[in-house]
Amino acid sequence: MIDVRRIDWRATARRVQGGAAGGAPVTYGLIALCCAIFVISPLSGFGGAAYGSQDALLAAQAGYFERWGVIPAELWEGSPRALATPFTALFVHGSWLHLLGNLLFLYVFGAMVEERLGRVRFAVFYVGCGYLALVCYAAVHADSEQTLVGASGAISAVLGAFLYLFPKARVTSLFPFLFFLPLRFPAWIVLVFWFGLQWAAAQAADAGPGVAYLAHVAGFAAGFLYAWGRCRGRTRVKVPATATEGDSQP
Repeated sequence: MIDVRRIDWRATARRVQGGAAGGAPVTYGLIALCCAIFVISPLSGFGGAAYGSQDALLAAQAGYFERWGVIPAELWEGSPRALATPFTALFVHGSWLHLLGNLLFLYVFGAMVEERLGRVRFAVFYVGCGYLALVCYAAVHADSEQTLVGASGAISAVLGAFLYLFPKARVTSLFPFLFFLPLRFPAWIVLVFWFGLQWAAAQAADAGPGVAYLAHVAGFAAGFLYAWGRCRGRTRVKVPATATEGDSQP
């Protein structure tokens, strides 16, 4: 017998939007947790006066990154603290723009992937793929002393899983070279284009400060392969439709 819940895109969207299945508690919980951690951190700008001076604030921010972020050169030393940092780094963001950019993608794509995988499995998938993405970046840049933070690897995994599970779902995208006109495309076009940009950027990037494009590539590949391995025996959703919520910006 075919389980209709696993192949009906529109039913999935209605359950997520209308809350018939309790919404997407893991996705929204991750968004709330990342926001809360950022707000209470020295990076948000709130409570800056408590540090007394700009130099003290900058020192606190640097110490915060070193404590909770991944430092590739230290990761391979094998200490328990260093091995935990690919997990803690998933919930640390460097700026408001970094935070909101990541959470926009999680908000748009996470709910439906959670609905398809299930809450517990989605939570393990998110953390596991995010951890793997950061470790892959650290393996390639094993001598780097630069700190790596952010949920980008985990969210890239969500995008990869979404591409496999909902290839023809339509999303609204803004393309700079088309004067930021909102255009609707099948998810596979948007996400393959996004992945291509990340791959190209990863080839040109070095180990210095900036965006860890390689972590995006690794996370996306891990998410796609996980969804393929987990759901390849099931009928995929191929009904063209709109994305669950919001717009995407590749």
